[in-house]
Amino acid sequence: MPDDGAAPGADEAPEEDGLRRLEEEGEVAADYIEELLDIADLDGDIDIEVRDGRTYVSVVSEEDDERLAALVGQDGRALEALQELARLAVLTSTGHRSRLILDICGHRRRRDAEVRALAADAVARVRDGEGPVRLEPMGAYERKIVHDVVAEAALTSESDGEGAGRHVVVSADA
Repeated sequence: MPDDGAAPGADEAPEEDGLRRLEEEGEVAADYIEELLDIADLDGDIDIEVRDGRTYVSVVSEEDDERLAALVGQDGRALEALQELARLAVLTSTGHRSRLILDICGHRRRRDAEVRALAADAVARVRDGEGPVRLEPMGAYERKIVHDVVAEAALTSESDGEGAGRHVVVSADA
C-alpha cells in the first residue's frame, strides 16, 4: 500500500472518530466511578451507552440500591458532583472536555420524565393563554430537555437568570 502521507486513521469518517472518542470517555468515566464504588465498598453494575452525541454512564444494583441511592443525594446534588468529577477524570485522561451524563439507580431517567412533564404542562398553560410560564431553576441538561420539548410543540423558550437561579421561560412568541 503506497504511503500518501496521511495520518493513521485519516481515512476514517469523522463520525467514527467522534464515536470512538465518546466510547473512550465512557470507559474512562466507568473506571473512575468503579474505583469510587470500590473505595466506598459499594456494589454496582456500570453500563455505558453512546446516543445523541453524548456518553451515558449508569450505575445500577439490584441488591444494594438503597446504599447506592445515597450517592444521588438531596435533589441529585451528590450525583451532579460525581458527574463533574467523572468529567474531570475524562478531561485529565483524554485532554477533551466531556458532556457525559452520569445516572445512579435511575435517578436521571426518572427526573427526565418529570422535566418532560413539567415542560408539557408549561406548553399547555401557554397554549391556554396564560402567557409566559417560568419554570423552576434547573441545570443545563434539564433546561435542554425543556427547550427540546417546547421546540417540538412549536413554541418558544429561553433560559433566563444566572447561576443556580437559571430557569426556562416558555412563551408563544416566535
